[in-house]
Amino acid sequence: MKITIENLKFDTIIGILDFERENEQKIIIDILIEYPFKKDKFVDYAKVVNFTINHIKEGKFYLLEDALDSLILNIKKLYPQISYIKTSIKKPQILQNCVVGAILEKKF
Repeated sequence: MKITIENLKFDTIIGILDFERENEQKIIIDILIEYPFKKDKFVDYAKVVNFTINHIKEGKFYLLEDALDSLILNIKKLYPQISYIKTSIKKPQILQNCVVGAILEKKF
């Protein structure tokens, strides 16, 4: 089974520049999760969304790479049956002429 969460948008403190540490900025997160589906052991995408928002906001990460690594490891703790996760974080407003971000995927 695969579930997707696309274009999850919220504001948070993330980044290494001084102004990024002082002011929240918009980020966009996408998540793809694969797992063996069983009715009694499903992955609740609403819980993953809420967990993701809280985890990233509370973490106030400096690097996108660290945020993604931490997010993946902690989602896996919530749902041990997950066999694969791909996540991305984009910062649509940090540069004027493009959207920047990072992608991380892990197989378990």
